[in-house]
Amino acid sequence: MPSSLDKKYINVYLGLGSNVGNRAVNLEKAIQLISKNIGKVARKSHVYETEPWGNREQDLFLNQVIMINTILDPRELLDKISRIERELGRERVEKWGPRVLDIDILLYGKRVIRDKGLEIPHPEMHKRAFVLVPLMEIAPDLEHPVLKKPVDELYVGCDDQTEVVMLDA
Repeated sequence: MPSSLDKKYINVYLGLGSNVGNRAVNLEKAIQLISKNIGKVARKSHVYETEPWGNREQDLFLNQVIMINTILDPRELLDKISRIERELGRERVEKWGPRVLDIDILLYGKRVIRDKGLEIPHPEMHKRAFVLVPLMEIAPDLEHPVLKKPVDELYVGCDDQTEVVMLDA
């Protein structure tokens, strides 16, 4: 069996969001658990307050994008993310509903995965200002592996007009 030294580290971008409870603490706890259980947090955007997307009748979100270095394969990564969400109180009740914590895999290196329950790059990321703005902050030249455009171009072409406000650092 190969050791962890034989595995290659992959740059993975994760989108974090919370609109239930102490939103800032929820994001901080998520980052701590990601760092402990998944991989090194190499970069993180500022935290942004954003309007809800999809179901507009709920409280504002705090959103953030982080880049991690991990040796986990995509399926292992998804499993660990799901565990962290549950540990911090996530209950999947309704699509686009209020949540203590949401962690989305946005990009996994340059890989494209379309599998049952796992789509990378995230299929909606290029349509969401609350993802593109913080991602643009930490990786403006990063290219979307399917659309073949950098994040800043995706943002310019994005139709999402919801407000994305950087909170004081």
